[in-house]
Amino acid sequence: MQKGSRKCAAYEDDICLCSIEGIMGVLSKKWALLIISAIGNNRRLRYNELEKKLDGISPKTLADRLRELEDVNIIKREAFAEIPPRVEYSLTKDGVELRNAIIPLMKWALLRDIRL
Repeated sequence: MQKGSRKCAAYEDDICLCSIEGIMGVLSKKWALLIISAIGNNRRLRYNELEKKLDGISPKTLADRLRELEDVNIIKREAFAEIPPRVEYSLTKDGVELRNAIIPLMKWALLRDIRL
């Protein structure tokens, strides 16, 4: 099947989820939403700062999630030509819009003390 050739099987009152399968594959991974939230709360963060804010995340998982979020244009990685090298992460315009969209979900979960 070619990209974009899939028909949505939703009924007229249903919301078709076909177009968001790819981004949901990234966002549903552990730590993804917390990374978006942490970067959004701080505007821009370096790798080590982000690792400290996300207590318990492994360096490999953090690196993988950052790469995945960058690949789908949610975060921006900016490398500076300095010694030692410096890299900062910030949200893209799409990342800011996504963060704004998930804030009500985070508030809802917080009010219900929902933890897994």
